Amino acid sequence: MSKINIGIIGAAGYTGGELLRILINHPQVEIAFAHSKSQSGKPVYATHTDLLGDTKLTFSGDDIQTLLHQADLQAIFLCSGHGESQKFMDAYNVPATVKVIDLSTDFRNESAGFVYGLPELQKESIQSATKIANPGCFATSIELAILPLAAAGLIQDDIHVSAITGSTGAGQALGATTHFSWRNNNMSIYKAFTHQHLTEIKMTAGKLQNGFDHAVHFIPYRGDFTRGIMANVYTQFEGNLEEAKSLYKAYYASHPFTHVSDAPIDLKQVVNTNKCLIHLEVHDGKLLITSAIDNLTKGASGQAVQNLNLIFGLAEDTGLRLKAPAF
Repeated sequence: MSKINIGIIGAAGYTGGELLRILINHPQVEIAFAHSKSQSGKPVYATHTDLLGDTKLTFSGDDIQTLLHQADLQAIFLCSGHGESQKFMDAYNVPATVKVIDLSTDFRNESAGFVYGLPELQKESIQSATKIANPGCFATSIELAILPLAAAGLIQDDIHVSAITGSTGAGQALGATTHFSWRNNNMSIYKAFTHQHLTEIKMTAGKLQNGFDHAVHFIPYRGDFTRGIMANVYTQFEGNLEEAKSLYKAYYASHPFTHVSDAPIDLKQVVNTNKCLIHLEVHDGKLLITSAIDNLTKGASGQAVQNLNLIFGLAEDTGLRLKAPAF
C-alpha cells in the first residue's frame, strides 16, 4: 500500500506538534507539508525542539490554495484553533479528493457535511466520511464515561462531572492563567456549567439514548501539570458494580484504546498515549465513572490519527501504540 500524503494547517501549535510527533513515525503516512504563518521557512525542530534528529521538515508558508492542489495530497488536518476552521473552509477550495480532519469546535455539530469523529460512538460513519470533526478533549473523556450507559438507555437522571485538565488544554498562546508563576502549585475552576464542550456531550448522549434530555452539570478545573484529563462522572444507577463492569467491558470489547480497569487509575497511565482508562464504583445507588485520557493524544491529535486510519482502511491503532511515562 502506498503511503497516505497529508498536510497540516497550523502545525506550530500544541495539537499540530503532537500530530507531527505521531505522524513522523506512522508507517503509512507521508507528510506533504506542515503549514505555519508564524514559523514559515524554519525547521520544524526549531519550534518542536524534541523533534531534533527526527525530521528535516521545514514549516511551509506557501500559498495554501497551491498546497491544497498538490496532485497526490489525500488528507489535511486543521489545527488553527476555534473559529479558524470555518474561516478556512469558507476561504479555500479544498478538492473533493482531499479528506479533512478538523480539530476545532467549528463543525462538531455535524454541520457542512462533517461527521463527529468519536470512533467508540460511530466507527462505521467515520469510515465512510470525507470530513471529520474531531471531538474536544473534555468531551472525549466525559463521553467515553457515559457511552455504555446511554447505549443501554440507562441514563435516568442528571449527570454530574468534575474534571481537571493540564495546561496544554488552554493552547499555546500566553494568558493570565497559563504562565508558570500563576499555574504552578495552583488550581482553579473555569466555565462552570457553561463549558463549550457541553453541546457535543449532550449531542453524543442523544445519538445513543433516544429522548435524552438530562442536564450535564460540569465543573472543569485547571491543574498545575502539562497534560492529561481526569474526569469523575456520576449519575443514578440501579444495578450493582459487577453489572456496571459487565456493561462497560462489553461495550468497549471491540475498541482498541478504551479499557476498564478493576484497580483505581491515575493520569500517568495514559499520558503520551491514545488510551482512555475507565474505573467504576457504585455508592448508594450512584455509579461513579472515572475516566482518564491525555488531552493532546486521545483528546486531540491521537484521536485525529485514529480517524485518519479508519477513513483510509488501516488498522485503528496503526502508528498509535504509544508508551506512557509510567513514573
